[in-house]
Amino acid sequence: MTAEAEVLDAIVVGAGPAGLTAALYLARFKRRFLVIHDERSRAGWIPISHNHPGFVDGISGGNLLALMRRHAERYGARIVAGEVQALTRDGNDFVAEIDGERRRARTALLATGVVDRAPDLPGIADAVRRALVRICPVCDGYEASDQALGVIGCDDRGAAEAEFLTTYSNRVSLIHVAEPAKLSADARGRLARAEVEVIETLLQDVELCNDRVTALVFADHGPRRFDALYSALGVSPRSELARKAGAETDSDGRLAVDEHQETTVRGLFAAGDLVRGLNQIATAQGEGAVAATAIHNRLRDDASCREGRQAPKS
Repeated sequence: MTAEAEVLDAIVVGAGPAGLTAALYLARFKRRFLVIHDERSRAGWIPISHNHPGFVDGISGGNLLALMRRHAERYGARIVAGEVQALTRDGNDFVAEIDGERRRARTALLATGVVDRAPDLPGIADAVRRALVRICPVCDGYEASDQALGVIGCDDRGAAEAEFLTTYSNRVSLIHVAEPAKLSADARGRLARAEVEVIETLLQDVELCNDRVTALVFADHGPRRFDALYSALGVSPRSELARKAGAETDSDGRLAVDEHQETTVRGLFAAGDLVRGLNQIATAQGEGAVAATAIHNRLRDDASCREGRQAPKS
């Protein structure tokens, strides 16, 4: 049977925490499936995480992904590099266009995540790897306790992140890089009550020096030195495949799913950062497990219906 003629049980797009968890579950459910990934998992940027359960001394995102992949492959998961250009319905199946090759499956799971809107500054990737520029205060705010922190934001969400970081430090500044009108009066009031300094200016450059970062700003503010900068410019969900397949999204572009992680398109599931705004590894793993279990049960129930038997309850 050719690759195009083979009908898989599922195609999983994405090999981050959600996709790899789903791969482990599907493999142990003895399902025929394929995981396609473009090596762009956001988790791979994490220098070290101390809030992932079970790793007392912390673990880097890259090492965690490697462990999860090895775990899934031990049970037979097929995980291959590639890019899915399109995902369409063909009858009751899904057809994925993968680098010019067509693969068919009865269900599909999207775990493509989000892309951070990082500041357009030189050296940002290196700064993230060195934890001088950070993207998740929930993940590493504890490690920033009592440090001088700068939050780069352009709207009320940046203000909310700066306010959140006062949980850990009383030296927090919001570097507001948009027009003043984009920061609401309510946000300004909350920042004032939290004693967060607001620096309204464009960000010219960021200089890295050992374990500190210097933010160079325009206007009269001059250089400001921080122990770490947080980028709070938002994310862009990678939901194009789902939207073109007819799935509904919310106002932020994240996919709408039910309690089983199924989108508004029957048989199309989604998990991880693509779905909810918490952007946590543990959450993504849980959603991947829920989605994989739902896929297995759906395929089992559909097979029972085709055979004229009543599907067992679960």
